[in-house]
Amino acid sequence: MTARRSRHRSAAYAALALGLAGSLALTGCNSHSSKKSKKSSSSSSKSKKRKIIGGGAAAAGAGAASRRVPDCYPSTYKVTFSQQTGPKSHVAVKFKNSTSRDCKLYNAPLLRFNNAKKPLPLLQGTPGHLDGTRITVPAHGYAYAVIPTNTAATKGTEQKSVAIDFMGISASSVTHGPVTVDFAEKRLHISVGKSKVTNWSSSIHGAQLAGGVGN
Repeated sequence: MTARRSRHRSAAYAALALGLAGSLALTGCNSHSSKKSKKSSSSSSKSKKRKIIGGGAAAAGAGAASRRVPDCYPSTYKVTFSQQTGPKSHVAVKFKNSTSRDCKLYNAPLLRFNNAKKPLPLLQGTPGHLDGTRITVPAHGYAYAVIPTNTAATKGTEQKSVAIDFMGISASSVTHGPVTVDFAEKRLHISVGKSKVTNWSSSIHGAQLAGGVGN
């Protein structure tokens, strides 16, 4: 009986030892696998973050590019002229932004009546000393300038045509132009003499006030 019990106990201990060894091996494998999984998850997370950050920077760059406002440019139908009579007589110059994007105007329009060599002088500043006016004309919006003609000298005589340039940011730069408006062709009676033109304004009232012919 003693020998049998001894053999039985030895077999039980051997089985228990094998079970423990298998359990430890399995635990080690699971631990190693878990570490690998965590590393892989961490690496994937970092990669995603890098992609998101990179994508955000690219989107910001594209957004900045889309927000750049182009210069306005003249045409025979975008720039119109009208003569106002009375004690505060003046010629109103109206620009229409007929595009679906905002555009920029600088300082004042350069106007050469009847093929004059020099443009009409500026009322606010001079070509060499600009005051830096810059306005954004919204899509399908308007901008205005005024030429006071409330004295005999400033009213002068009726003009046949006008060549229009749009000034750039500096005194010597021109963004677009010239285009020529034929007053006879458009059946317009525009009289301008020794006058000056105001800077661009977002409203006709603002332009009239700048020209001294507003209320």
